[in-house]
Amino acid sequence: MSGSGARATAFGVMPADTTEDVRARGADGSAQIAVLPVGSFEQHGPFLPLATDTLVACAVARAIAAAYPVQLLPPVTLSCSHEHAAWPGTVSISAVTLHAVVADVAASLRRSGVDALVVVNGHGGNYVLGNVVQEASARGERMALFPAAEDWEAAARRAGVVTSLLTDMHAGEIETSVLLHAHPEFVRPGYESADFTADDRRHLLTLGMSAYTESGVIGRPSLGSAEKGQELLAALVDCFGAYVGLLTSGEDPGRAGGNAAG
Repeated sequence: MSGSGARATAFGVMPADTTEDVRARGADGSAQIAVLPVGSFEQHGPFLPLATDTLVACAVARAIAAAYPVQLLPPVTLSCSHEHAAWPGTVSISAVTLHAVVADVAASLRRSGVDALVVVNGHGGNYVLGNVVQEASARGERMALFPAAEDWEAAARRAGVVTSLLTDMHAGEIETSVLLHAHPEFVRPGYESADFTADDRRHLLTLGMSAYTESGVIGRPSLGSAEKGQELLAALVDCFGAYVGLLTSGEDPGRAGGNAAG
């Protein structure tokens, strides 16, 4: 499938579509899919910006929009970052608020004729997004959460990422690689010597990140590279094809694997 050809799908993190672009995309009567990046505004160590998760989610969503005829939405930039509250600059909203925002976006899209929504999540702490998708699917609505852990695992293998998803928890090899590719201007010196691991984090929800890392890093950012970042995005774009097939199949998503991405 092809997107908008040579036309830019986004300027920075914002979609570049006009209303006529959206109208033209839906003119053939095929099922319409919107893509909503959800990030966060939280510490990512001393070398990545607070907006890292938003930048990663937007990079994934932009790559998807360049390859598939989807409606790219602007990002949700604040989310559930309570575990990072010990670091200055982190801003959170409640899970209830995030749930309401995504549900309201989906309802607005349905009123305008876009029946399917894919939430591209860039922050692992947004647990509530899985509930949003589960509830919507149970109501017969078309919604998915992307990327699933299996998508990240497949992308990491293809990109030659060395660190496991367990170890590469925050500001590590994957996030550093994506930013080195998509936004190298935001990566500050220091990632080359910032590796720190803490695989046993069983009390994270109770104690927060500060109980496990002083720098805010859990992972191996020194292994990051722009080449890995480019390949990660390309692999995720390929993974997204299965979601397009699911959401446009004409089957009831509540019975046809509506929890596939949850």
